[in-house]
Amino acid sequence: MALATRTDRRPSKTPTFWDSTVGKKTVMAVSGLVMLLYLVVHMLGNLKIFFGTDEFNGYAHWLRTVGEPFMHYEWTLWLVRIVLVLAVVAHAVSAYQLSRRDIKARPTKYVHKRKRASYATRTMRWGGIILGLFIVWHLLDLTTLTVNEHAVHGEAYQNVVATFSTWYGNVIYLVAMVALGFHVRHGFWSAAQTLGVGSAARDRALKTAANGLALLLTVGFVSVPVAVMTGVVS
Repeated sequence: MALATRTDRRPSKTPTFWDSTVGKKTVMAVSGLVMLLYLVVHMLGNLKIFFGTDEFNGYAHWLRTVGEPFMHYEWTLWLVRIVLVLAVVAHAVSAYQLSRRDIKARPTKYVHKRKRASYATRTMRWGGIILGLFIVWHLLDLTTLTVNEHAVHGEAYQNVVATFSTWYGNVIYLVAMVALGFHVRHGFWSAAQTLGVGSAARDRALKTAANGLALLLTVGFVSVPVAVMTGVVS
């Protein structure tokens, strides 16, 4: 009499690249660099506001027609948005999971011996939260025009001026840009270490590049609301 055999099919417990700390740090670094590239391009585009209404509104319209006639109206813009959303989600999820993993693995008795690391970590965490909330506000303000009281569809220049003609619009934006500067300053250097670009010989150069890039982005973005507040742009 043959005995019936039973095969237990259990889910594989083989760790994946994403499950590892190195994997999550790599995803965080790559997604961060994708967003950083976008920020540089976005900042340069914002500076077109200093060339007048027609120049800035023309640029805003061009963003919706990139790739035509091969790409339909706004298709390229939506493709960029989708890539950015994926980058933001990947960055946020990996950052959160790494944070939880770090907290679980950290012995309580060593907490006071990691002041520098803790400071950097807290800055990145709070900066990330501030920037996450700002992204939601920014979309509601200048993309959907939901919270922009004097916004007019298709009038990008006027909508930017309307935003920065309010005290709360300026406060929200300026706080977010300062948080962005700190986030980029630490994040750029960390990404370089994660991706194997960093070394003892390059450490000073990478930190200088991180500081310069953070300063450039902060000043570039902040210059727009400051210009509106001072009447340079109106």
